[in-house]
Amino acid sequence: MAYLTTTGSGQPVLILKEGTSRSRGKEAQRNNIMAARVIGEVLKTTLGPRGMDKMLIDSLGDITITNDGAAILNEIDVEHPAAKMMVEIAKTQDDMVGDGTTTSVVLASELLKKAEELIDQGIHPTILVSGYRKAAQKAVETINKMAVPVDINDRKTLLKIALTSMSSKAVGGAREHLAEIAIDAVKQVMEQRGDKRIADIDNIQLVKKTGKSLLETQLIQGIIIDKEVVHSGMPKKKENAKIALLDCALEIEKTEISAEIRIRDPAQMKAFLDQETSMMKAMVDKIKAAGADVVFCQKGIDDMVQHFLAKESILAARRIKESDMEKLARATGGRIVSDLEDLSAKDLGQAGLVEERKIGEDKMIFVEKCKDPHSVAILLRAGLERMVDEAERAMTDSLSVISDVIENSRIVAGGGAIEVEVAKELRNYATKVGGREQLAIEAFAEAVEVIPKTLAENAGFEPIDIIVELRATHEKEDGKYKGINVFTGKLQDSFEAGVIEPAVVKEQAIKSAAESAAMILRIDDVIAASKPKEGPGGKTPPGGFEGEE
Repeated sequence: MAYLTTTGSGQPVLILKEGTSRSRGKEAQRNNIMAARVIGEVLKTTLGPRGMDKMLIDSLGDITITNDGAAILNEIDVEHPAAKMMVEIAKTQDDMVGDGTTTSVVLASELLKKAEELIDQGIHPTILVSGYRKAAQKAVETINKMAVPVDINDRKTLLKIALTSMSSKAVGGAREHLAEIAIDAVKQVMEQRGDKRIADIDNIQLVKKTGKSLLETQLIQGIIIDKEVVHSGMPKKKENAKIALLDCALEIEKTEISAEIRIRDPAQMKAFLDQETSMMKAMVDKIKAAGADVVFCQKGIDDMVQHFLAKESILAARRIKESDMEKLARATGGRIVSDLEDLSAKDLGQAGLVEERKIGEDKMIFVEKCKDPHSVAILLRAGLERMVDEAERAMTDSLSVISDVIENSRIVAGGGAIEVEVAKELRNYATKVGGREQLAIEAFAEAVEVIPKTLAENAGFEPIDIIVELRATHEKEDGKYKGINVFTGKLQDSFEAGVIEPAVVKEQAIKSAAESAAMILRIDDVIAASKPKEGPGGKTPPGGFEGEE
């Protein structure tokens, strides 16, 4: 419908285009809160070691089975704009710290639920937003106060952190094996920049292959190239390899403009063809002179060049991805050369072994046994394709938390312990703030407790009893690290039990959840334009407007 209003003289005025829908005031707020809460409800049952999985089937019929918050929201085709904001929280959380996506979405959903109750009691959304902001700031301060520094060489603690991040994933008995690999990989790519430690997990290559079992996942001190050796006459294995990394085509480039060469003499024809061959031979001689016995080329390699390389017993692969070339340079210590004329011995990378291996149906080139690689690869194996995907998600989470701890070496107690402590501090803080904001801060404190509540609920225990017990324990001086043991339903010291999480994961979850809840609460009017009608063949008509001829 078109949105109409009338002037004082009763003249109708068309404000919004026909087909535009509008909801405002309480109705708009309720719709937005409801849509965002539905997303929270979807993820709620996946939280914790005893959380359940979701089976997602996309429009093409591809199946994903996971309980990873970011993966679930990525697969769901969300329509409602407020729900899309919840998907964005998960994406931000995943991009920033790599873990805690479910926590942030469930927390945002609970904040909105509490806010709705207060709005019904007549509290203005602006006061709520202001209270939530103060509460989020106080919560982050509490996390910082409660965080414990960790030594990055303390492998035992790092292992506990990695295991905690994988506790909800369906990788079962292989958790410890994967956690050990994650620690080794992150430590290998870690670098010191001034007084800061940087561990960029983009330098860790994850290669998935079905077959064998999760326990046969391995760390490669080097890189795996998903290509095969270009020529059957080339060696399939080179030890103590000297590697040339080329960003130029090993072929004679065709001229930009069409040219015509007139040849009257057969000898001239032969000379012309021989010239092309000798130019290609010169390329191979240049590579040989530099001392290279392995060539990775980002562009094409001509058949004739392949023949000459095979004669010199040089192993070569072509059309390597740019990202893989960069990883090769970091792993082997080589330099990517854009002009063959510049290639010299000092540009070559080194690896203890370069070998083509057949894994399942595919042939791949392993560049391994590098001396001190700043880029490494993890070859993930499992019997099912779905399992390999889930192993990849588990591995990404554990790599992320290890890198978080290496870059920001502070940890907090898991199992709901930090949330209960934050809630306790917020309740004390609320009385100092006073006024109507006090109610918002108390609502924030209750919302934060949704994490231990949900952990208990998913484990099949009575959440109210556990929350009461947790609150009572946290009032005591020695109870601040007490969390839930989801397998027994009893309380335990999370640090002693090895349920540990990086402080930055919790901080980011609270910041993202508070921001998105504040943004949704401030909306009081939703004006949605009509969608353009689809033209023939499912296409929008030219110009993108309906009714255009």
